[in-house]
Amino acid sequence: MARQKLGQHFLTDPGWREKIARAIGISAHSIGGARPQSPTSCWIEIGAGHGEMTRTLAAAGDPVYSIELDPALVRRLEDLAAETPNLTIVPADVLNADFAAIAAGRRARIYGNLPYYITSPILHRLFQFADLIDEVHIVIQLEVAFRLAARPGTRDYGYLSVLAQYFSRPNIALKIPPGAFRPPPEVASALVSLRLPGERAACRAADEARFLDFVKYAFAQKRKTLANNLKPHLPPQAIRAALAELSIPSEARAEELPPRKFVQLFALLAGGGASLG
Repeated sequence: MARQKLGQHFLTDPGWREKIARAIGISAHSIGGARPQSPTSCWIEIGAGHGEMTRTLAAAGDPVYSIELDPALVRRLEDLAAETPNLTIVPADVLNADFAAIAAGRRARIYGNLPYYITSPILHRLFQFADLIDEVHIVIQLEVAFRLAARPGTRDYGYLSVLAQYFSRPNIALKIPPGAFRPPPEVASALVSLRLPGERAACRAADEARFLDFVKYAFAQKRKTLANNLKPHLPPQAIRAALAELSIPSEARAEELPPRKFVQLFALLAGGGASLG
């Protein structure tokens, strides 16, 4: 039985499970066939549920570490692990999970059917371990998927877009109807594939925590200009000078800037001694 407070919607449709397996490269029917096993990589699954995708991940051969918070589901999953040598169940809250300790020196691939109400916190947690993750494949609300993949200047582009594209290269791989789940969610879903690294590889912020705060400030009120959103946190003169140096119009709004421009703007303001308040 799904527990509503945990946002549980189980992917019960086998046809959609196979489509996801093909999209993430663990099905014999994936383009080019299933990817070969690797002694240096592992899968980490977020929210294993009843093991809907766990079995498929484990069948690919690499070590699988399945994180599950619900004690009742953990007990069922441990029965599955007892007969699956490469499967380990990790009873934990994903928001506190130490992905480096779980991966134990291996490169990590992530799969998760995420509770929609904590998609953003989970992404923030994952990106704290960006240096050890090669790819992330997550089933999330379609509306949020559009925001992750949105391009500058479009309606959906915002803080989550910059976050996702700074760390990764997001792509909406599949759109999934509510009927694929039990109980069905009230909204459509999508499988989003995020391959690391993103813009960070070419243009890395010196202090990523402060950089992400800076981006949040920039998007605080979408109708305001970028300069006006930053004014409560930085000296106006410093903002004007940095915008001019990067040839960004003074009336520009945050949604017009690609992630790399945000990094460059942050570097100028932080490098000039300005302090984010």
